[in-house]
Amino acid sequence: MKKRYMLVALTSLVLSMTACNGFLDREPDKIMTDEQIFNDPVMIKSVLANYYGRVTWGQHVADWGSFAIIDDAAKCDGGPDQRSTFEDDLWRVYDYTLVRNINQFLKGLRETTALTDAEKAPLEGEARFLRAWYYFNMCRGLGGMPIVGDDIFDYTPGMDVTSMQYPRSTEAEMYDYIISECQAIAGMMSTNKQTNSARANKWAAKMLEARAALYAGSIANYNNKMTTPIKTDGGEVGIPADKAEGYYKIALAAAEDVIQNSPYELQDKRPDDKGLNFYQAVSVKENNTEVIWARDYKYPGQTHGFTNFNAPKSHAEDIDNSWLGVVLNLVEQFEEIDTDTPGEGSKIETMENGSYKFYDSADAPFKNRDPRLWGTVIYPNATLKSSPVILQAGQLNKVDGKWQILTGDLDSKDAQGNIITALNGPKESNEQYINKTGFYIRKFIDETPSAGTRGRGSEMWMPRFRMAEAYMIAAEASFELSNGKALDYINAVRNRAGVKPLKTVTFDNIVHENRVEFAFEDHRYWDMKRWRLADKIWNGNNNDELARHRRLWPYLVVAPGDPNDGKWVFVEDYLFMSPNARYFRMQNYYNFLDLGWINNNPKLVKNPYQ
Repeated sequence: MKKRYMLVALTSLVLSMTACNGFLDREPDKIMTDEQIFNDPVMIKSVLANYYGRVTWGQHVADWGSFAIIDDAAKCDGGPDQRSTFEDDLWRVYDYTLVRNINQFLKGLRETTALTDAEKAPLEGEARFLRAWYYFNMCRGLGGMPIVGDDIFDYTPGMDVTSMQYPRSTEAEMYDYIISECQAIAGMMSTNKQTNSARANKWAAKMLEARAALYAGSIANYNNKMTTPIKTDGGEVGIPADKAEGYYKIALAAAEDVIQNSPYELQDKRPDDKGLNFYQAVSVKENNTEVIWARDYKYPGQTHGFTNFNAPKSHAEDIDNSWLGVVLNLVEQFEEIDTDTPGEGSKIETMENGSYKFYDSADAPFKNRDPRLWGTVIYPNATLKSSPVILQAGQLNKVDGKWQILTGDLDSKDAQGNIITALNGPKESNEQYINKTGFYIRKFIDETPSAGTRGRGSEMWMPRFRMAEAYMIAAEASFELSNGKALDYINAVRNRAGVKPLKTVTFDNIVHENRVEFAFEDHRYWDMKRWRLADKIWNGNNNDELARHRRLWPYLVVAPGDPNDGKWVFVEDYLFMSPNARYFRMQNYYNFLDLGWINNNPKLVKNPYQ
């Protein structure tokens, strides 16, 4: 019998499969045979644990620069970011080596006698879930790609490889496969909450089913409403419009199953402080009822530098800080609590009667907005670790009856001891470690002592599925199906947030709610693509404030004798760090296929515009 070999990480052998550490990246450091692995239950679980460390794609906390690519945050480190267009391979996923490894694992697992059938079932479910997650991440970027099922190919030099060259599936077939896999494995998997949500359970499978079906329904719906739908003759890209309703029904059923039957719930433990409540529901692991599946980290061994690089300078624990700055584009999406038009953002007014608009405090324009703003963004004078984050670009002085702006170096003061420019800035500069937008990020900033140091790093997780998404999928699918349920589902999320309930639901309300609820959680880019809005929002127009990054800088009024002395004004402008508007071209709706893949497999057809 031919022996097969698998790479495993000895360091992971000592980790328990019930602990979050068991699902962290481990570099393979020994080659072992199938017999050695599949005759040992600990080894079997160790191999599965390794796969969890190989399925992180898109925007995530270990790649904080990825958050500056779209319109939620901008690079503040060093000089300007000249980005305008999106790469043809941005967040492209193509890893059939992983699929082969999982298929090897499934074969060995099914044949082993070291575990009972009852013990094998949840492990098989998890492995197939990770494979389905891979196909989903590949499909949302590339469209339909080859589906190899459980096949395992063994190649020897000189052999005919024709049988290994699978053609691309249609985009619909790919989503159908993901959905069917999730439906098949849900019954195999644990129904219990997992430690730090590191392992996938039945409810993660139901969430993937719901999200995949919603994406498919959106493409079938909105792609076909384009003047020129994006598709290939063979259906590798593009889904027929008549499939939309069926996908929306699948998405709704799966999301409702999670809402009605899972052990998770919208976390609302601090109804008296909705902003802190939202931050904790997303970013704090302890006693969390919200997060269903996450990429977890654990010290020692697996941490990341998100907090280290993105903490405010005033709160930094190491030399690094201030890499990301949240942009005004996102901040203004958080609606005013007392608005007459709930479910949409609103401008922050900077001018009044032809002059500056004066505010009583640095946080006045922000503190009466959707509390999710506090839970997502650090705005001027908001607290972090119980102390305020001072953001002040300069002073507004009155000289000979005219208003003049005065700026200085970081942490500069005037002769009376008043701050001119704060330690945190913002300031226009090509230097490192200076905020340049007027806002910091709060979501995923870890308040654990030493989490912001290079030596320790942060254990902050990256949620992939959480309960709010189940409600939002149910709301969107219900809206598209016109079944009358959308209002209840979207208002459940808004009620937890602390904003006014909607009286009716529009498509724009759904777009808005997804943006403010899931900022920095790897949703917006894909939402804009599946709704076919990306080319409209990121249109490359440098005069379009939706396409350009914008900043909002606060200035303290220092004008003794003037009634506005001690108040604050704000100045809005395009961000010099992002001189170019974001430009999403039609070709960006689907990644280009690498020509090397096509050379190896001539059955692969190119994507549109390639």
